[in-house]
Amino acid sequence: MASASLLKSSPVLDKSEFVKGTQTLRTPSLAAVRYHPTTAPSALVVKASAYADELVKTAKTVASPGRGILAMDESNATCGKRLASIGLENTEANRQAYRTLLVSAPGLGQYISGAILFEETLYQSTTDGRKMVDVLVEQNIVPGIKVDKGLVPLAGSNDESWCQGLDGLASRTAAYYQQGARFAKWRTVVSIPNGPSALAVKEAAWGLARYAAICQDNGLTPIVEPEILLDGEHGIERTFEVALKVWAEVFYYMAENNVLFEGILLKPSMVTPGAECKERATPQQVAEYTLKLLHRRIPPAVPGIMFLSGGQSEVEATLNLNAMNQSPNPWHVSFSYARALQNTCLKTWGGRPENVKAAQDTLLVRAKANSLAQLGKYTGEGESEEAKKGMFVKGYVY
Repeated sequence: MASASLLKSSPVLDKSEFVKGTQTLRTPSLAAVRYHPTTAPSALVVKASAYADELVKTAKTVASPGRGILAMDESNATCGKRLASIGLENTEANRQAYRTLLVSAPGLGQYISGAILFEETLYQSTTDGRKMVDVLVEQNIVPGIKVDKGLVPLAGSNDESWCQGLDGLASRTAAYYQQGARFAKWRTVVSIPNGPSALAVKEAAWGLARYAAICQDNGLTPIVEPEILLDGEHGIERTFEVALKVWAEVFYYMAENNVLFEGILLKPSMVTPGAECKERATPQQVAEYTLKLLHRRIPPAVPGIMFLSGGQSEVEATLNLNAMNQSPNPWHVSFSYARALQNTCLKTWGGRPENVKAAQDTLLVRAKANSLAQLGKYTGEGESEEAKKGMFVKGYVY
């Protein structure tokens, strides 16, 4: 396990420290940390990333008070489904227009500390010709990048899946760093109705650990995301039981891979009943089970817990986050939402240029609501009916 004693005090990143697309790629040199056991004749050498201080700074910047992550890393296919819901074709121009709307919302950086991008967006410019990465940096938002290659069937399992993308990851993360990304995301999933099998849990944990180690070696702070899907009729106790097992495996294999815990962020599912369970849970119950999970499994060295919404309604995701921040936590407990930030914004826009400002205002309303929830000050007053609609999709593919 990574030790805090290996690190100097690391302040948050000033936006001048963010790297823009024109900077030369740094070739890291490895610093050796040696441990000399008393019983073994030879020393064990553990190599720490030359980026260690920067990794911690990035994590602390993203995990800053009152701010969270805008997840806008939908694949082009998934983005196409979102556009189709408002009657638009899935073209690069339409994707560019929508992403420009998001990153250029005035004052977004007051509530959003990081934005996860799809590869196309990392290299893309806005409709007025500015680099998306530069627009984010100007807003004091750290650019991040989705690096996994999606889910595929896991042979030998109970119709479960595993996440691909480790091949070539080192060279891709090095290139993303050069382009200006400073953190990464890798999403794998665990299905409760299908088991989960020990094989699927181990595969998910090992893949996340290897991804995290490779990212840190190339300067990207990894977001670790084993999503426990909402699919199923199971109760909250079953979700809690599975989550305990999953996170135990994830941290075991991250320690085996010498991942620096101070230089990661987590993106867990909240502990909720299955979406088809007849017994619903209150925000207070969700908070109780989720915080109990975190206290039992997550070391306090981890700077930030950035929850995914997983198909909850916009309001439900905000209420649950607020309930978890009613008392101090060892970590920054915040959000990394996609649909729970964008749903009403997308519908307000409708693909019409004249609606851009109204859509941006709607995005800022949701971002501010979740900022307040991170501070434990959200009341839920004045929320629209649209924001209260659930967004669960069975067998959802991101």
